Amino acid sequence: MIALQEQVQVVDHPVVQHLLTRLRDYHTAPHKFRRYSIALSEHLVYEACRSMKCRDVNVETPVGPAKGHSMTDYVVLAPVLRAGLVMSEAAQRILPAARVYHVGLKRDEETLEAKSYYAKLPDSLPSDSRVFVLDPMLATGGSAVAAIELFKKMNVATVQLVSFVAAPEGIKRVHSAYKDVQITCASVDEKLNERGYIVPGLGDAGDRIFGT
Repeated sequence: MIALQEQVQVVDHPVVQHLLTRLRDYHTAPHKFRRYSIALSEHLVYEACRSMKCRDVNVETPVGPAKGHSMTDYVVLAPVLRAGLVMSEAAQRILPAARVYHVGLKRDEETLEAKSYYAKLPDSLPSDSRVFVLDPMLATGGSAVAAIELFKKMNVATVQLVSFVAAPEGIKRVHSAYKDVQITCASVDEKLNERGYIVPGLGDAGDRIFGT
């Protein structure tokens, strides 16, 4: 794993990079794209969990006592609809006890700003919660900042963002608003084009996941 800058993790594991390459390929069919997306999400969420808190515990193995660790964070998964759903499916395999709250955000293709159309959230969360915002593409950063803001208003302790690929512009926008948010991704790409799409990116993740 390589830290390009403070609070940005780029996972350079060979398996992660292989999966990302399959996702970038224009010829990858939707059913394969979805399968690769789930696999990549598992690896990225696994890496994003490195900073989670643990407490020491004692357990009994079949042959004697052993010291171990138990995660203590109150974990929340926040997939950004619709593409984030596939990431949530994978993340629940890593964190089966996590609570899941969906966030619906749609980008205005003219202004490139995010518009909220759905957010079923609790009135409050424990202050020591750790929220993983799941959004495959960190492009302009508008959707990410809007989702992060929802949980920051609840004064949760930690909000992290997990994406497949990120644009420098999106990273800058997220950290301009919330410099403490850790971003985990498989690649920081070159730039955004005039339509706000990541270059080279992998196209519209939602369309490719769901074949629409």
